[in-house]
Amino acid sequence: MKVLIACEYSGRVRESFRKLGHDTYSCDLLPADDNSYFHVQCDVKEILNENWDLMIAHPPCTYFANSGVSWLHKDSNRWNKLNEAANFFNLLLDSNINKKCVENPIPHKYAISRIKDRKYNQIIQPWMFGHKETKATCLWLDNLPLLKPSNDVKEETYKLPKNKRQRLHYLPPSKDRWKLRSLTYQGVADAMAQQWG
Repeated sequence: MKVLIACEYSGRVRESFRKLGHDTYSCDLLPADDNSYFHVQCDVKEILNENWDLMIAHPPCTYFANSGVSWLHKDSNRWNKLNEAANFFNLLLDSNINKKCVENPIPHKYAISRIKDRKYNQIIQPWMFGHKETKATCLWLDNLPLLKPSNDVKEETYKLPKNKRQRLHYLPPSKDRWKLRSLTYQGVADAMAQQWG
């Protein structure tokens, strides 16, 4: 199967699919963290129509995430950025690829109204896939089944202190904080490959 992992520079999802024998490429404006030959550094719009069988897309969430909605009322320029982000999100959702998953954190109501009022199909958590952390992630799915939990560690997760189970939220400021927060959990990447590949 020919698979596109859009807006991914880490290679985690790409490599999970490649390990199972799929012809998989990641694409991002950034270079691949692993310097892989199977990464295309460009705007994904340039390769979106190349007869992919499956796309998993991780568009930037800066202007969509519920956590940042208050900034919309403090900076008028963010409304323009929100519209640009929604146009890109819609481009991915409307792409001609038969099977697709577009993922993002829980969006605020202004974002939802700009993506054709199409609600996500599923919310997943890292603890459903073996990671003792919480980070709600929404999946918009076309011609794909819901992702099934592969290793449910919810009980152990909620025994941890809040700063441990919400590790990414409590990361100290750094130049790489945004990158660390955007990485796909390995258990989620493996479940996607095993169930959708």
